[in-house]
Amino acid sequence: MASKKLGLTGQILTGMFLGAIVGFILNKVGVQDTLIQSVFVDGVFRLMGDVFIASLMMLVVPLVFFSLVVGTSSLSDPAMLGRLGGKSIVLYLVTTAVAISIALFVAVLIGPGEGVNLEKPAATAFTAAEAPPFIEVLLNMVPRNPIAAMSEGNMLQIIVFALLFGVAIALSGKPGERLKVVFEDINEVIMKLVVMLMYVAPYGVFALMARVFADLGLDMVQSLGWYFGTVFFILLFQGFVVYPVLLAAFTRLNPMLFLRKMMNVQVFAFSISSSNATIPVNLKNAEQRLGADNSVASFTIPLGATINMDGTAIMQGVATVFISQIYGIDLTMTQYLMVIGTATLASIGTAGVPGVGLIMLAMVLQQVGLPVEGIALIIGVDRLLDMTRTAVNVTGDSMVTTIIAKSEGKLDKDVYNNPNA
Repeated sequence: MASKKLGLTGQILTGMFLGAIVGFILNKVGVQDTLIQSVFVDGVFRLMGDVFIASLMMLVVPLVFFSLVVGTSSLSDPAMLGRLGGKSIVLYLVTTAVAISIALFVAVLIGPGEGVNLEKPAATAFTAAEAPPFIEVLLNMVPRNPIAAMSEGNMLQIIVFALLFGVAIALSGKPGERLKVVFEDINEVIMKLVVMLMYVAPYGVFALMARVFADLGLDMVQSLGWYFGTVFFILLFQGFVVYPVLLAAFTRLNPMLFLRKMMNVQVFAFSISSSNATIPVNLKNAEQRLGADNSVASFTIPLGATINMDGTAIMQGVATVFISQIYGIDLTMTQYLMVIGTATLASIGTAGVPGVGLIMLAMVLQQVGLPVEGIALIIGVDRLLDMTRTAVNVTGDSMVTTIIAKSEGKLDKDVYNNPNA
């Protein structure tokens, strides 16, 4: 009865804090290379956490595919699909550019790496991936083999195929109508799977947090306090100031109600640190609590998990300034603009999985001639920051979804304004 009264958000928060406390105690006691480490941290906690993440990832591809097909096939106006795509891409790229611009400005103002003066490394310990040409990004969006795209979890290709399949159903008359009913039933069953999985979410979150804090502790955070604090502050500013302001400006809706309804998704995303794995929860929340129609949410939420990397862009902006300052390298305004452009475009097609931000950071550093070895200085605290920026990313996905749904007349205001929806 107590768990029912607490609610899902409270249960997940409880699991998260208890996991952090247990992990912190284990770290302070010093369980490395002991039986406790092998049995609990690398055994029980890893098993619980990895199984929970795998269960979420199991639902991502079928949920995105079937939900997007159902939403697309329900569009009465084919032109709406083009508007959805155009509005989504523009809003996602604009918010990413704004995020990294704020990050660069604040980081230069605070100077988290000033006074360290490390020598520029002579050897290369990291290899940065080159940014793919934009034409390659466009070409890679079209799947040569849809089944292979699904097995590999290539979200952009899955989205393109689902959109085409949904349009074909809408244009196929009676056969399309019969198939649409089948897809709607399958989509409902998958959503029920999401609900079932949420019952065990607090336990999975507990295990994930316990393992993170058992491995990291807080010593690493303290040693990089200025860098960690700068990134964390800007992430909170983006999530709790920039997004609500944009939402209120474009929709005239109550932004505080939006943040309240996003708390459950934010806590969930923070604990699992994966935008893709949060898609089922975020999609369900957008439709049933924010009031966005499936025809909009089924398109914008998966797309946002793929191309909307505001939190990652913030980390890249601060990390670029931090690394340039500790090595005593001055960046020009042209290089700062290059960072903004590279990080914004690199977010397209980047997988929404834990740790991908560091790969993108290597690409950005290479573009402006900074030592890629500097990544080693921040990699220790990146796990905790990765969790926070994932929460920011999914909040941005829902914010854009709400704006677009409102602009298309596909937002149920009664559901949005109902705090108990």
